[in-house]
Amino acid sequence: MKRIGLLSDTHGYIDPKIYEHFKDVDEIWHAGDIGSLDVIDELRKFKPLRGVYGNIDDHKIRQELPEFSRFFCEEVEVLITHIAGKPGKYAKPAFEEIERRPPKLFICGHSHILLVQMDKRYDMLWMNPGACGFKGFHSVKTVLRFSISGDRIHDLEAIELGKRV
Repeated sequence: MKRIGLLSDTHGYIDPKIYEHFKDVDEIWHAGDIGSLDVIDELRKFKPLRGVYGNIDDHKIRQELPEFSRFFCEEVEVLITHIAGKPGKYAKPAFEEIERRPPKLFICGHSHILLVQMDKRYDMLWMNPGACGFKGFHSVKTVLRFSISGDRIHDLEAIELGKRV
């Protein structure tokens, strides 16, 4: 079993509450718009990190992280990217990746809106953890925490970190 902490859209800021909420996770996954190499460094010091770059990320972050990350966690194939659209209205590059080989778990960021839903067309779970930084139009900072055991994704929790001030 792996416990995962999922976040996105830090925009250069790590809310200190993340350390408490993610203290028992095995890995942190970042769905882009990291904002600073310092965020990558700090998260890597805390837990193993997987991630992708987002549209605001500079060339330094793009040298550290890919646009798409596809991997297996336990028996679940995972695909992460930053800009993806949503089920039924995917952005072209994300749509092409999904069409090539649909994952069981698809993760994106960018919208700053926390949403989790099944995409029945591809039989995949779609997750967007919302945004946990201070930049953007979201009113509440959010992250997700969940577990993967074998081919099961379970114990999903949506966590509010507080208002974006």
